[in-house]
Order: sequence, then structure tokens, then C-alpha cells
Amino acid sequence: MPSHPLRVAVVCSSNQNRSMEAHNILSKRGFEVRSFGTGSHVKLPGPAPDKPNVYDFKTTYEQMYNDLVRKDKELYTQNGILHMLDRNKRIKSRPERFQSCKDQFDLVITFVKYQLGIVNTSREQETFTPVHVINVDIQDNHEEATLGAFLICELCQCIQHTDDMENEMDELLQEFEDKSNRPFLHTVCFY
Repeated sequence: MPSHPLRVAVVCSSNQNRSMEAHNILSKRGFEVRSFGTGSHVKLPGPAPDKPNVYDFKTTYEQMYNDLVRKDKELYTQNGILHMLDRNKRIKSRPERFQSCKDQFDLVITFVKYQLGIVNTSREQETFTPVHVINVDIQDNHEEATLGAFLICELCQCIQHTDDMENEMDELLQEFEDKSNRPFLHTVCFY
């Protein structure tokens, strides 16, 4: 069992839905957690699929919320975006990019397979500390984000209680694959 609380990063594209729902659940369970996006901009659904709302990562959740209320409060209430932003602003002030963070983590969890590559190549090796990077594909909708967050929380709880994370990880992930009927990709990188 690790001698310190498991340091977890959860990573999606825009640091809005999947990563923030996991951040919310993990923090309530006592994990040291941070959430991130990997995109060049934050994208939220707009009035049409080809017209997303695009923001810089420096834009606060409060600013996004106010902008969408101004644009079409009824639409963004109905599609759940305002509710999501309200949750997000209670957790932290604004989205963050994983590529800009220098903090150390024991575990990084991604929700889309291509993000595994971004996480593995986005940082310089400084301390050569091993970091377990796990991907489990979670669709980007509210229901899947919630189910995924609870699955990730259960996984983190199991990892936290292992005697030897390095040697037990593959077996543990196989159990979670069988249980959830979702593939888990795993690699170790050094930061």
C-alpha cells in the first residue's frame, strides 16, 4: 500500500465533463486529485454540431456559464451544459491543460485512447519517477461520465489498497476489464 494518498490526474479533452465528474467523485472519497484537458481549446456544444462554443483554457467556468446564459439560457439549461459548468465552478475556477502542469502523480487516467499518447509524450523527464497511465474509453455524455467516475473511483480505491502497485496492476486491471466489459489500456512512463 502506498505510504501517501494516491496522487491522481484525470484527463479528458476539455476538462469539462468526464475529468470533472471523476475529479468530483475522487475528491469526495479523499483522493489527492487534479483534472485536466489536453485540447488546444475548450469546446462545449453549441446551437448546432458544427458550431461549438470555443474558449481559451484561461477562461473561468463562471465566465463560460455567464456567456452561455447570455447566448441562450434555455438551450444550455435543457442540454445540461449550465448544470455541468455550475458543478465545475464549485470544484475549481477554470479548466487546466495537462501539458502545462509539472506536478507529480502516481496515476494518470485518460478517457479517450489518443490521450494516452499525449500524456506519455507531453512532459520532460525530470525525476524519472514511474507514473502509471491508464486509459478507459468513456463516452462524453453526462450518464457515461457519471458511471465512468464511479468505476475510476473504485479502481483507485483498489490501487490505493494494493501492497505492491507495480506488480499487482496488470491483474487488477484485468479484473476491472472483466467486471466492466470495457478495455483498460495501461503503460508506465517516467517523468
